[in-house]
Amino acid sequence: MRGVWLTTVSRLDWPPVSSVNVSSAALRISQQQQALKYKLDKLKSLGINTVFFQVKPDATALWPSKILPWSDMLTGKIGQDPGYDPLQFMLDEAHKRGIKVHAWFNPYRVSVNTKASTVAELNRTVSLHPASVFVLHPDWIRTSGDRFVLDPGIPEARDWITSIVSEVVARYPIDGVQFDDYFYTESPGSALNDNQTYSRYGQGFASKADWRRHNTQLLIEQVSRTIKQLKPDVQFGVSPAGVWRNISHDPAGSATRGAAAYDESYADTRRWVQQGLLDYIAPQLYWPFARDAARYDVLANWWANVVKNTPTKLYIGVALYKIGEPSKMEPDWMIEGGVPELKKQLDLNDAVPQIDGTILFRENYLNQPQTQKAVDYLRSRWGR
Repeated sequence: MRGVWLTTVSRLDWPPVSSVNVSSAALRISQQQQALKYKLDKLKSLGINTVFFQVKPDATALWPSKILPWSDMLTGKIGQDPGYDPLQFMLDEAHKRGIKVHAWFNPYRVSVNTKASTVAELNRTVSLHPASVFVLHPDWIRTSGDRFVLDPGIPEARDWITSIVSEVVARYPIDGVQFDDYFYTESPGSALNDNQTYSRYGQGFASKADWRRHNTQLLIEQVSRTIKQLKPDVQFGVSPAGVWRNISHDPAGSATRGAAAYDESYADTRRWVQQGLLDYIAPQLYWPFARDAARYDVLANWWANVVKNTPTKLYIGVALYKIGEPSKMEPDWMIEGGVPELKKQLDLNDAVPQIDGTILFRENYLNQPQTQKAVDYLRSRWGR
């Protein structure tokens, strides 16, 4: 599996920012579709065979949903019909080129900031069908990591997320579904206040942390079961932070000193593999071999060991975005355009039998001047 993440949040990879401000809808549609076709042609020439397409960047949709309003990423306005179905267009064009498409969902994010203008825009959706969850279920909304999110401890909120995944799986010929690493997402100055939810639903748990992990577990179980009931052939995967737990906290953890999904996102990612809830896991191993606190090879081998003797496939997320970028802590990304580091990582992925592929984060970095040596290398290694 040779994959790439294609981000739509903040229009990081697509659609082109310039397309949103054009004078006519026809021109906007044509610019967005041309840009996507151009990207897919390039991916095919590089030998990329799977695109992880962000269809739910926040609480809006890149398909005509009965549950979510249209994404403002397409037109500049939440709820405005873009005049075509981007998910269907992506599927048609990618499949035509022999490229698989996984629909990538950010489960809990409602917005990328909490500005007054964002609040006003979300409130304006009240007259739409469907309106934003922000106005339909204000009791589910929390602030965390300086953005609006859903409270993962509320059972109805988890049901709502599951229904969104169901809508896409039932209606579209997607090859897979992916959740990224945003489960509980706090930042030091912006913690999620779920004390009320905890006092309502947290009885019987030794700690709030255990209860939170239980909530994330319930979401994964529910979504996994739902996808398999609807279409057993659709792959379900998660792309968590690269470190499950550090060995200093747990003897089963990795020999690392990094932020750990188990302790920071309340996601027991290793357990999901052990329980067979995932078809694949794609940990984000965004560090070089020389990064002592979280060595690439240490983590790749640790994850290979986790999936051993399970049906779960292991794809490794690789930091294309760091290639060619100056970094005091990780100078290896600069050496010879990052090619030796990238080669070492791909060589390891090919050499370890439990590793089933690589996913690059993220698509638009294939088009940046600082990555061109690495892109040429990828083309020579993967391309046809």
